Amino acid sequence: MRSIIRAATALLSVVGLLCTLSIAGPAAGRPDALAVVVDEAFEPLLSRYDIPGLAVAVTVDGRQHHFTYGVVSRESGASVTPETIFEIGSLSKTFTATAATYAQALGRISLNEHPGTYMPELAGSAIDRATLLNLGTYTAGGLPLQFPDDVTDQTQMQTYFQRWTPDAAPGEQRRYSNPSIGLLGHLTALAMNSSFTGLVEGQLFPELGLTRSYIEVPESQMGGYAWGYDADNRPTRVSPGVLDAEAYGVKSTAADMLRFVEANIAPAGLEAPMRDAVEGTHVGYFKVADMVQGLGWERYPFPVGVDQLLAGNSTDMALQSNPAVPLTGQPTSGPALFNKTGSTNGFGAYAAFVPEERIGIVMLANKNFPVAARITAAHAVLQKLSVEA
Repeated sequence: MRSIIRAATALLSVVGLLCTLSIAGPAAGRPDALAVVVDEAFEPLLSRYDIPGLAVAVTVDGRQHHFTYGVVSRESGASVTPETIFEIGSLSKTFTATAATYAQALGRISLNEHPGTYMPELAGSAIDRATLLNLGTYTAGGLPLQFPDDVTDQTQMQTYFQRWTPDAAPGEQRRYSNPSIGLLGHLTALAMNSSFTGLVEGQLFPELGLTRSYIEVPESQMGGYAWGYDADNRPTRVSPGVLDAEAYGVKSTAADMLRFVEANIAPAGLEAPMRDAVEGTHVGYFKVADMVQGLGWERYPFPVGVDQLLAGNSTDMALQSNPAVPLTGQPTSGPALFNKTGSTNGFGAYAAFVPEERIGIVMLANKNFPVAARITAAHAVLQKLSVEA
């Protein structure tokens, strides 16, 4: 009997160790190959860019792996976990896009319609020449990255769009823009008879199985909400702004974001209309240099070199107008990598996945460090996974 108890105890210890290795940080001394690759790619970034905390989540053929580093707050010293809440910045745009394709799947909007259809105050204005699809792909005609400083409420937002003057005809150029996709989210919520926050928190997140994702973090969850750190290492969180929820307002965890990535890798497992909504965000509408712009997600043929990914996520791509070549809504042809970056003043995020390879990665940090470093690290991990697939 004692030998049986000793054997059972040993077995439980091994099981516990294996569970620890699957989610712990480098201090656990994980021997597996994936952990070595993730540690080599991401752990040096903490000291190089003075990042307090980092969560990396990887999915391989439906198997989840979590790796965590550092702290949620320098003041508290609490360790990052897969359930730590981070600001995901412009990675939020993938949820805004999904909300729009969800509304379209329900027959509540058409991406080929114009803003004035859902917001009559904009009818006949220059922005009304664009379609909702143009808004979602940043091709409305030159909307800027941010609203002017004097646009601080909904009334001023409406006036801004009524008076806006385009630089080009819709569909001719891509200029990355928070007001552009922000207006798409706003119009979608109007068509759904909801606030945008109510639509995303009340319908999208539950249907996607995301249990710790928020636009407005409830008081009961504030203890798990990491503090971000600005360039001067001061603790900070995102400030409110016009159409902020639609453009950069989601807060989520590595565990939830990995579930979202897995839903994008295998949308067939979702119930309609959410299945149609997720698939709708994978359609490519405009070719911009070597990148194909979809709704929220941006795609590249896979395998893809790191230099190509860096070019598609460069400062010039984010801040300048670039010629856009219409693709008439082409689905993917051959293996493709989808990706999106996100930043707020105190946080940095990145997500990428390859449906054909059934691999994906999420990285969340409580410091806005260079996009190039995020992409280079994630690319190294995905390359390793692809070789082994």
